[in-house]
Amino acid sequence: MGEDYGANSIQILEGLTAVRKRPGMYIGTTGTRGLHHLVYEIVDNAVDEALAGYCDSILVTLHNDGAVSVMDNGRGIPVGINNQAGIPAVEVVFTILHAGGKFGGGGYKVTGGLHGVGASVVNALSEFLLVRIFTESGDVYEQRYERGVVADPLRVVCKSGVVADAPRTGTYVRFKPDGDIFERVEFDRETLAQRFRETAFLTKGLAITLRDEREPEPSPDEDTPERPGPGVETFHYEGGIKQFVEYINKGRAPLCGDIFYAEGKRDDILVEASLQHNDGYIENVYTFVNNINTTDGGSHLAGFRSALTKTINDYGRKFGLLKDNDKNLSGDDVREGLTAVISVKIIDPQFEGQTKTKLGNSEAKTAVESVVCEQLGYFLEEHPNAAKTIFEKAALSAKAREAARKARELVRRKSALDSGRLPGKLADCSEKDPAKCEIYIVEGNSAGGSAKNARTPKTQAILPLRGKILNVEKAGAERILGNEEIRAMITAFGTGAREDFDVNKLRYHKIIIMTDADVDGAHIRTLLLTFMFRFMRPLIETGKVYIAQPPLYRVAKAKREYYVYKDEELEDLLNDIGRDGVKDIQRYKGLGEMDADQLWDTTMDPKNRVLLRVEMEDAMAADDIFTRLMGDKVEPRREFIQTYGKYVKNLDV
Repeated sequence: MGEDYGANSIQILEGLTAVRKRPGMYIGTTGTRGLHHLVYEIVDNAVDEALAGYCDSILVTLHNDGAVSVMDNGRGIPVGINNQAGIPAVEVVFTILHAGGKFGGGGYKVTGGLHGVGASVVNALSEFLLVRIFTESGDVYEQRYERGVVADPLRVVCKSGVVADAPRTGTYVRFKPDGDIFERVEFDRETLAQRFRETAFLTKGLAITLRDEREPEPSPDEDTPERPGPGVETFHYEGGIKQFVEYINKGRAPLCGDIFYAEGKRDDILVEASLQHNDGYIENVYTFVNNINTTDGGSHLAGFRSALTKTINDYGRKFGLLKDNDKNLSGDDVREGLTAVISVKIIDPQFEGQTKTKLGNSEAKTAVESVVCEQLGYFLEEHPNAAKTIFEKAALSAKAREAARKARELVRRKSALDSGRLPGKLADCSEKDPAKCEIYIVEGNSAGGSAKNARTPKTQAILPLRGKILNVEKAGAERILGNEEIRAMITAFGTGAREDFDVNKLRYHKIIIMTDADVDGAHIRTLLLTFMFRFMRPLIETGKVYIAQPPLYRVAKAKREYYVYKDEELEDLLNDIGRDGVKDIQRYKGLGEMDADQLWDTTMDPKNRVLLRVEMEDAMAADDIFTRLMGDKVEPRREFIQTYGKYVKNLDV
């Protein structure tokens, strides 16, 4: 262990208070996202050891009792007495907020866990937490906490001995989230796997193993197989972000087989960048700082974009692909169909805002631009066929861009700023405050007519669409923006689309997709979500998109009516009210079959209706799903159906 990482490396900023009273301040939510965040905090501490060069293996285990454990083979949390606190350093880490080796004590140069609240917050929000430290001397230390309070003092549980399946040095943390704090305390294996896969890609050489020891959930019936139970999955990528790009692009058709990868160091900033173009139209660029996903980009993204545009144009000039009187290709041109990952490691990253989603360090732009310009130039000259293919696609994009610009101008001219230019099919509301307004997107004139008659005209607008809109995953911008139904939505929302999108111009703060409860309705809903994800993603990110839940059945008995929203609920209702005297069980095939009163009572009345808000926890996972299900390649879609189709019951075809 280096002399600069000892008990006194743990710096204390303030005590642990109010975490249990206000957990949302520290983990965002006490729902599923916050629950999984606890695991990420402990794993990220182990990843910091890997970034420092002291750890190459992390084991995460989901236990049968609802607990989760994380074991790494790093240096182990220091166990000596911290002079500032007068207690063991490990106890400082787990009981004092803003305490850790990441505040200038010399423990870490590069870290993602900047705030140092992770371990103590996890401890405070856990029914119990057990930490075990394996030291170089062979001694094994252990301490137990209950709801953030020390239950047992730090003690040696094994003196210079060997513990089975344990690392020579490292840290083992086992905790059980407190059911009094969290809405649910059951971990989802796929959610954790997605995060660990991403982390392993970004930390070349690190192996993260996820082991699920829980019993499989029992089958609900004989025809449905058991849901996933025990299993082991290891994420280990020696190719790092180059393999990451390959993974992201697996559902797309690459323009060429060569994946560009650059690595370099400028002014103590370690830069990694990898890219590959595909034959699609969507740009997918993911940026990271010290393994933190900077979803809002920042200076490192600006440096990458500048380098990419400059290098491809320079290549075109040098080899005669661009003539003297030709305009340079734009950034949008060279990024069409691009998949890229940029990862930088910075000693003192400065983020804009509290969410750590946008990098502000100006030196990162210079570092990324320098590394990518130099190495991408070499790559293009060494791979002339790939370079020519990339350039030709960008040149074709430039021609289509001009046509798309004209289409956008048409949409702008029909801007919602001029209410007289709103789509003719839109039944708008009279309220002018967007926060009080909502718009229902419905399929067909029949449903549109029912919805218009049912609505509250002051606050509820209705936009009926004709049939299925264009699948934007398979079309270019010119064709998309020329589609009548898509133009109607863009104009009605008032926000513009893609690079012109401005969420502050949104005319309705609730956009409600209301389609029939059948296969066609589900398909239309998916097409709408694909469009919003690709062209208006902030609508989803800010929680403005909802899905209406119309009933499947109407049941009449005596003078009462009952509405049922799921097939399995029908039998329960009939058992509750009795079958005798039931005169009418109506199965709704479409919204148009309801009269205005029924539609209002069940689906549009804010007092009674059920709305599902569309949320996006992981943009990369969402991108993968849209690409697989809505893209050109058939094989990924077939694999998805073969894997998950068996879990679908009562499919209405």
